[in-house]
Amino acid sequence: MTFGFPHRHYRRCDSTNSRARELAAAGAPEGTVVTAAEQTAGRGRRGRGWIAPPGKALLYSGLLRPLDERHLLLPLAVPLAVCEAAEALGAAECAVKWPNDVWIGGRKVAGVLIEARPRDGWAVVGVGLNLAIEPDEFPPELRETATSIGVGDPGAALAALNERLGHWVEAAQEETLGEFRRRDALRGQAIRWERGEGTADGVDERGNLLVRRSDGEVQALGAGEVHLTLT
Repeated sequence: MTFGFPHRHYRRCDSTNSRARELAAAGAPEGTVVTAAEQTAGRGRRGRGWIAPPGKALLYSGLLRPLDERHLLLPLAVPLAVCEAAEALGAAECAVKWPNDVWIGGRKVAGVLIEARPRDGWAVVGVGLNLAIEPDEFPPELRETATSIGVGDPGAALAALNERLGHWVEAAQEETLGEFRRRDALRGQAIRWERGEGTADGVDERGNLLVRRSDGEVQALGAGEVHLTLT
């Protein structure tokens, strides 16, 4: 699959995902991409905001259609594409914090937000990738946990992500699971969620997080049902 044709760019918009959803509902073709230099209402998972100074991050939403059972592991595949795109720009090796964060050296460099409409057969793949945000430009609460790749060329980042996303959304399940497990930043980490705690133990064949509890029981957690905290 090819992403980036057509491509609509905004100097400023509320949210690239919102604009891409509107285009999808209006019948835009597969591979449509929306980008923006600045967002006024960017958002991440669980309603969190996404803040980036103008022109210093890749703010990206791509349209995938038709959406079908081949895309069961889309939440794993998209972060892998982001990892490879960042590394193609010269970033250090990236890891994925399940379910949707990309890390460099234990700090978040990118986030993914997938908004799917299975009944209508499409999904919008949203990515925020920090390119050249200086440490003091992050909000105070993020300065110890966020980072950038140190390259300020949104055009190069766009081309790299289009190319790698086109590969990973079509990748076989075995390839996606294998590469995700190689880049898994949580495996072996002590974690806590709303209803318990344990040690992350990889992902299952459906992309759920496996957690080994203190009693030895292994529990599978879906991305939509938990908020994780590293302990």
